[in-house]
Amino acid sequence: MLSEIKTYFATNSSDYWNYVWQHLTLSLEALLISMILGISLGYCLYRRPRMKQSVLGLSQGLRVIPSLGVLFILIPFIGVGRLPALIALVFLGLPPILVNTVVGFEQVSEELLETGIGLGMTQAQLMRKVSFPLALPHLLNGIKLSLVEIIASATLATYIGAGGLGNLIYTGLHLFRYDLLIIGGGSVAVLSFLSMLLLDLGIKWSQIK
Repeated sequence: MLSEIKTYFATNSSDYWNYVWQHLTLSLEALLISMILGISLGYCLYRRPRMKQSVLGLSQGLRVIPSLGVLFILIPFIGVGRLPALIALVFLGLPPILVNTVVGFEQVSEELLETGIGLGMTQAQLMRKVSFPLALPHLLNGIKLSLVEIIASATLATYIGAGGLGNLIYTGLHLFRYDLLIIGGGSVAVLSFLSMLLLDLGIKWSQIK
């Protein structure tokens, strides 16, 4: 098995790094869109509590839908390729960011906000200097959960021609190539672990700061 893995990297290293690049770019694009939507909508829900329960309930309901199911639902409308895969991954990545954004802003002490208002701060200054720094650890935790889920689920993008490390897993399953399964699955696991590690460091740094 080890010799087969070495042989693969010796003869297909360029293909492998192309798969890694496709997987990372697709995952990061989905994460960026999820962050923009999740943080913006989360802050709006924090400011408008009446809408909060219904929207959060809907976002959590989206997580029940299997990502592969979302992919196949989208095929008749927008075809195959990166776009349906990107939309499906955003569906998965949005709820953790949205929920943690709301929780983060809700954890900000009302006394601190009132003190800031008493010092003459505007709403923009309160957001920049008080609310956002205190909510940041929760936001980063939501981003971490979202990224790990996106990276793991991006393997399914192979089924609709969006590329990525799922190509190795898909080929390995069909050809009974355990070396490809180990390389593909192991690479996804390593990417997930590294993303968790980096964002955990970011969370600790934000708490210290």
